[in-house]
Amino acid sequence: MDDDALVQAYYDAIDDGDYDALRDVLAADFVQVRPDLTHEGRDAFVAFMRDDRPRTDTQHVLDAVYDGAGGVAARGRLVATDGPMFSFVDVFETADGRIQKLRTYVD
Repeated sequence: MDDDALVQAYYDAIDDGDYDALRDVLAADFVQVRPDLTHEGRDAFVAFMRDDRPRTDTQHVLDAVYDGAGGVAARGRLVATDGPMFSFVDVFETADGRIQKLRTYVD
């Protein structure tokens, strides 16, 4: 799977609540860094997305995807059933067909 497809699979898994598929696209030592917290390890991140995130009635709407060497950046919006929530930029580092690291920026 190329990096663009990997990133799309990441968003699709979250939006669909398919936590097995989410686990499949992440490296075991996956790390997510965002302004308010850091998730270290694939299992911790998947558990947070499954059990602890504030809202699950959301969709990631991508406005642009930028390909680079060893990674991808995606710019988009998180939209809930009752309307837009916020804009984001996600910067993915990938290797061996998995997402290794994700740095999330929000407005």
